[in-house]
Amino acid sequence: GAGIWSYETEGAVDAAPCVAGSTVFAGSSDGYLYGLDAATGELKFKYETGGEIMSSANWTHGPDGDSGGEVWIIVGSYDGRLHCVDSVSGEGVWMYETDNYINGSPAVADGQVIAGGCDAMIHVVSSADGTGIKQIDTGSYIAATAALSDGRVYVGNYDDIFMCADIAEGEIVWEYAGSEDAIFSSPAVAEDVIIFGSRDKRLHCLHRADGSVKWTFQTQGEIDSSPVICGDKVIFGSGDGRVYMVRLTDGEKVWSYDIGEDVMSSPAIAMDKVIIGCDDGFLYAFEAVR
Repeated sequence: GAGIWSYETEGAVDAAPCVAGSTVFAGSSDGYLYGLDAATGELKFKYETGGEIMSSANWTHGPDGDSGGEVWIIVGSYDGRLHCVDSVSGEGVWMYETDNYINGSPAVADGQVIAGGCDAMIHVVSSADGTGIKQIDTGSYIAATAALSDGRVYVGNYDDIFMCADIAEGEIVWEYAGSEDAIFSSPAVAEDVIIFGSRDKRLHCLHRADGSVKWTFQTQGEIDSSPVICGDKVIFGSGDGRVYMVRLTDGEKVWSYDIGEDVMSSPAIAMDKVIIGCDDGFLYAFEAVR
C-alpha cells in the first residue's frame, strides 16, 4: 500500500484508469485524457476533448490486429463524443458524435465499440473507423457502462429499467422493471445470471435468459458501485458506508465491513485481496483471515 507515484490533473479523476502495455490512461473532469508511464507516472501525452471525462477508457487493437500492432484507446466525453486515440502518439484517430453526454465507459468486442449515452441510445460503432453501425433506443438516458456477452448488451437506464439487447438485430430482447430507482451501477455477467446495483439500495441478480429475478440484496444506501463476481461470491460497495460480500447462488450475506463513508467506487480483486476506494479519501485492502 505504499505510494509509488502520483500525477495531478486540473480536475477530478472520477473513474478507474485503464492500463495498456506500459501506459496508464486516465480521464479527468478537466477534459483531458492523460497517458502516463506506468512505472514512473511521467506524462507521455494528454489529449483534449471538449468536455469532462467521467468514465474509464477502454482499449482495442489498431488496424494491425493483435500481432504486435498499435493499440487504440477509446473514451467517452461530456462533449457527446466517443474519442479514439493512438496510445503512443496521443493523436486522435477518429471521433463518433452522439446527441448528449457520454457518462459510461465504452465496451469493446468483435470489432465494435458499444456505449450508452445520455441521448438514451445504445450506440454500436465500428472500432476501425468510428462509423456508426446502429443505435438502439432505451427510452431514457444511460449513465452506466454496458456489459457484453454472447452478442448481447446489458445495461440499465435512468428510468429504472434494466435491459438486454441483441446487438446484431438491434432490438431489445427483454426488460426488467424491478428496480425502483435509477441505475448507475454497471453489471457483472456470470454464466447464467447478471448482477447490478441500483439507487433503490438493492443489488439485483437476474436470469440472463429472460430477465426474471433470481434474488435481491437490500442495503441501507444507494448502490452506484459496480459489483465484481469472484468465484461463488459477489463483492460491491454501498452508499451506506459498507463493503459487502454475498453469495452468488442466493444473495445471502457472507461478510461486510463498515467504513463509515459512502463507498461509490467499484472493487478490484488482486493477489487474494479486495481493494476499494471510499469517499473518505482512503484506499482500503481486505484479505481473508487465515
